[in-house]
Amino acid sequence: MSAAPESGNEQYEFDPVFLNSRREAKIIFGVWFLCLIWAVPVSYLLGYHQTVTPDNVETIVGIPTWAFWGLFLPWLAADVITTAFCFWYLKEDELGHADDEGPRDAESHVAGSSNAVASQEDAQ
Repeated sequence: MSAAPESGNEQYEFDPVFLNSRREAKIIFGVWFLCLIWAVPVSYLLGYHQTVTPDNVETIVGIPTWAFWGLFLPWLAADVITTAFCFWYLKEDELGHADDEGPRDAESHVAGSSNAVASQEDAQ
């Protein structure tokens, strides 16, 4: 977020990374909420009011009907939607680097660790 506005009339300017993250979080929460409002009533209506004995359990592909429509279907839909969202909609933002971190290269890192080992051997 940028610095505070100078006068009371100005608005804050949000960072694009924050805006993208907020938009993506709203979509993920929306998918979760839709699956919730599907799963709970459907599972209740199909599963709770039945007198169940091993002889009269209705199944779809070996799964009880209430579990298939109330749990398996929204779970599968959430997986498909989330996978498509991640591959085609999610944005990869450039985060930059922190001010206290300098660029690292492999040679200086290796040289620094070998110097530390050499100084440790000298101390013994």
